[in-house]
Parts: sequence; structure tokens; C-alpha cells
Amino acid sequence: MNLSALSALSPLDGRYAAKVAALRPLLSEFGLMHRRVQVEVEWFIALSDAGFTEFTPLTEAARGMLRGLVLRFSEADAQAIKDIERTTNHDVKAVEYWLKGRFETHAELKAAGEFVHFACTSEDINNTSHALMLQTARADVLLPALDRLLAKLTAMAHTFADVPMLSRTHGQTASPTTLGKEIANVVARLAHARSAIAAVKLLAKMNGAVGNYNAHVAAYPEFDWEAFSRRVVEQQLGLTFNPYTTQIEPHDCVAELFDAVTRADTILIDWSRDVWGYVSLGYFKQRLKEGEIGSSTMPHKVNPIDFENAEGNFGLANALLTHLSQKLPISRWQRDLTDSTVLRNMGVALGYALLGYDSLARGLDKLEVNHDALAEDLNAAWEVLAEPIQTVMRRYKLPNPYERLKELTRGKTITREAIQTFIGTLEIPDEERQRLLALTPGNYVGRAAALARQIG
Repeated sequence: MNLSALSALSPLDGRYAAKVAALRPLLSEFGLMHRRVQVEVEWFIALSDAGFTEFTPLTEAARGMLRGLVLRFSEADAQAIKDIERTTNHDVKAVEYWLKGRFETHAELKAAGEFVHFACTSEDINNTSHALMLQTARADVLLPALDRLLAKLTAMAHTFADVPMLSRTHGQTASPTTLGKEIANVVARLAHARSAIAAVKLLAKMNGAVGNYNAHVAAYPEFDWEAFSRRVVEQQLGLTFNPYTTQIEPHDCVAELFDAVTRADTILIDWSRDVWGYVSLGYFKQRLKEGEIGSSTMPHKVNPIDFENAEGNFGLANALLTHLSQKLPISRWQRDLTDSTVLRNMGVALGYALLGYDSLARGLDKLEVNHDALAEDLNAAWEVLAEPIQTVMRRYKLPNPYERLKELTRGKTITREAIQTFIGTLEIPDEERQRLLALTPGNYVGRAAALARQIG
């Protein structure tokens, strides 16, 4: 079969291709090649400025030509590198040879060609490239997607701040809240998780075959290679320098990033399940789209598929991200290759996370509050006022308040009349009695509305 959206093994490259398109140029093999070229170019330019007799500073024209290779890197360039790899059977060496090939018509660069990949091991190029890939994907795709969700949820929290809703601890009727406050809880958690994702420093190294600058010192023993490598990593590539590594940068920061994304996804799984439940209870309606079908056999159904898709895709993302975060920091002795094949799945893992964000956003956009259903549930749950009544009784030291309310309410259908009759028997100040009599399941919400309004 020809490769197409229909024949793709991964649904990310088939059914859902359009929804994860933003990650494709960043975390694909094309994206990896692009970053490898960038790192090789910046290392090469930095070497020209190092003061070596054998490699004098490049002219501005040469620098422009080199950085132009990065700026205008194309699918044709990536394919050319792939073609070289068929001979070398080594992907990083293929990039080196491709760069040298581009120097053939440029005398200044051709003369300095052997300084391409000078003293580098493949992992000097790979670890920096992976860090650049993740840095851009985080800044340009993942954080903006989370920010859109946060903005949507914050707006909902404010809009529904005063809409009372029955809580359901353990699935049973419990003290009322407001719909906005429950959404504000999600906003607070997700904002914290988002900050953790943004705060992870992506480390990189450029220190040779086993992290000791062995080849570097052999060529230029008096040169300060550590300071030089730090400048390249931090000033030219915009990453954080790691001075202590084996052949590989140990990937602890990548694991930290993936753990942070997993935490955000887990919060959103929790919320997706809650919304699914609220739709089932009738608290939310879903806006219909002309032509859409909920069930192939039951015409009346409007299924909460966006929240189900979000939950499923977050689960896939977290399974992959968890494996990556647990596997990547482990490497036998100074290097084994198990990280290489695993790292090629960064785009898959983060693609499923992005798909989850998209599904959840689509679902939220379809929701409409069913005020009648919320009010009906509250009006049928007068027993929830047992909590404030017994608490006021405690304040005034009335005997056995909890036990008396337990006897009145547990396992029974309680009406407004029954509650108010009980309040009338209490030996408390009249002002307190009137305050209790004014309570309803709909207005017994504490500071829920205020908390919802102040989020964000």
C-alpha cells in the first residue's frame, strides 16, 4: 500500500494528522535533522571565532550562507541527508557530509571543512538537537494549547461563579458548591502544572566522547574547552549547559519535562471524567452540530465523545511519557543506544497530549449549562442543610447536634418543611434561627462564588 492518511499505522499521521500538524516540523525526523544542522553550523561558526591559527574568523558572507542553510532548511535537504545515510548507515555523519557537500562551491568554507563536527561525538549534536526540538515544541505548541484551555476554563469559572450545584462526594449528595468554583479548582491545578512545564530547564552538553573533552584537549591542550562549550550551548543555542555527563547528557531534564506534562494531562483526565459525569447527570447540555450522529442506532443520543476522546488520548500520552521519563535517565556505563530509538517517539507522546488538549477544547466549546437540572437536584436535597444546622448547634452547645441531625436525615427523604420544623425547635438566638430558616440548598454555598470569581 502507498503511505497515506488511510494507510498510516499511527492515527497521528492518519485520522488526526491535521490536529497535530503544528508538531510535525518540530518533532519529526525532519525536525531532528533541522536541529542537527543548526548545532553543527553554530559549533562551526564558534570554532572560527575561537582564535585558532588554523581556522580564522569566518566572513559575514560565510556566516550568512551557513545560517541560511538552517533558516531555509527544506524537505529536499532532509531527503538529501537521508540519501547519504543509506551509504553511511549513520544519521549524524550524514549531516556532516551533507554540510561539507554544501561547501564545495564556497572556497572559504571548503578550506575549513574539517572543522565541521570537530572533536564532537554524535551525542554532542543529538542531545542539543533534542533539547532544541523540545524547547520549540513547548514554547510554540504545548504551552499555547494549555494557555487556551486555561483561558477558556477561567472564563467559565467567572461566568458560572454564582450557579449553584449539588456536590457529590463519594457519588452521594453533599454540601452545595457552584459550577464556577468547581471549574476554578481545575484552573488552579492546571495553572500550577503549566508553570512546572514552563520552568523545566533543558540541559545540553558539548564535551566529546565520554564527557571529558579528550579529543578537544588532544588538539588544543591550552584552550578552555569547558568555557567555550558553555558559550555555544547557552549563548548561541539558548539552552542550559550541563558540565557533568558521560557520552550522553543524562536526560534528567527531559524526564522532568515529561513528568510535568504527565501531571497536567492527569489533571485534565480528572476534569474530562467529571464533565462526562455532569453531562450524564444533565447538568450540561451539548450544542448540536448539523449532520452529526450520536449513535448509529439510537437517534436521540448526543454522546460526550470529545471528553471521552480527550481521556483516551491523555492516557496514551501519559503511558508513553511515563516510559520515556523512566527509561531515558538510565544508560549502561558511559553509553548505550536504548535512548536513541525511544527519543524518536517524543513527537508521538506529545502528539497524543496535543490531541487531548484539542478534544477537550472542542468539548468545552459545545457545553451549555442546564439550569433547570441543577435547580431540580438542589431542590430535592434538603438533607444537605443538616451540616450547617448541626454546626450552629455546636456553636451554642446544644446537646448531641450531630446525632440528632443524623437521626433526622440519614436514609430519609427530607423536605423543606421538615428541616424548618426542626430549626423551630432549637434553643438558639432568634437571629440565628432566621438565618438558618433562610438557608436553601441553592444558597448554602459558602464562599464558592467569591473563590470562583477571583481565580485567574
